[in-house]
Amino acid sequence: MSRGLGVDVGGSGIKGAIVELETGTLVGTRRKLATPQPATPPAVAATVARLAARLEWSGPLGCALPAVVQHGVVRTAANIDPSWVGTDGAALISAATGAPITLLNDADAAGIAEMRLGAGRERAGVVLLLTFGTGIGSALFVDGRLVPNTELGHLVMWGGSAERRAAASARTAEDLSWAKWARRVDKYLAHVERLFSPDLLIVGGGVSRVHQKWLPLLHTRAEIVPARFRNNAGIIGAALAAAPDRA
Repeated sequence: MSRGLGVDVGGSGIKGAIVELETGTLVGTRRKLATPQPATPPAVAATVARLAARLEWSGPLGCALPAVVQHGVVRTAANIDPSWVGTDGAALISAATGAPITLLNDADAAGIAEMRLGAGRERAGVVLLLTFGTGIGSALFVDGRLVPNTELGHLVMWGGSAERRAAASARTAEDLSWAKWARRVDKYLAHVERLFSPDLLIVGGGVSRVHQKWLPLLHTRAEIVPARFRNNAGIIGAALAAAPDRA
């Protein structure tokens, strides 16, 4: 089987693993290093390089970032330092690691994993993956083709970004019951469905591990299912995106 390295940059941790590209299986131990504070481009690039070295990896690698990424250039900064905006992140991380880099949005990476090997495999039509965590990430696919950088967590609801009220972090911060939080998620998903009319909704992020506590409380028109790869989806999708025959 062919293998690749995927790295997922988060607000608190940078995690990575070698991935079997045919199955999405992680090879060996998933490694995690603390995200540097502040999470400036040089500091994050150096941490990604350390992670790749610890995994004893040489060759192309994929890196998922919590940001809009266009042709390797970072256009927004959600849970990383604002100095990322306008930075050629792919070139910077490539220089630090000495390897070719594919840089992409973290939710898009998770979506690639789920569409190719997970809950969305062989599904046509409009498929939308949403990750519920610190914020809400999104990956939109039309007949299997990614529409990159949708960032639907920032749709305006409740007087601000929807993720401020409907992300999993809001449930924790406000000590909401699953039922109360699900009502917010329901309203958010109803808005998303009005805009995109998805055929399938896939929900990921850490909270998908306990999907049985809240998915049955939702009332979507579309079929809704938990992500297969949970919190490893970003790593797996980044590795897939960096593989030349799978780009």
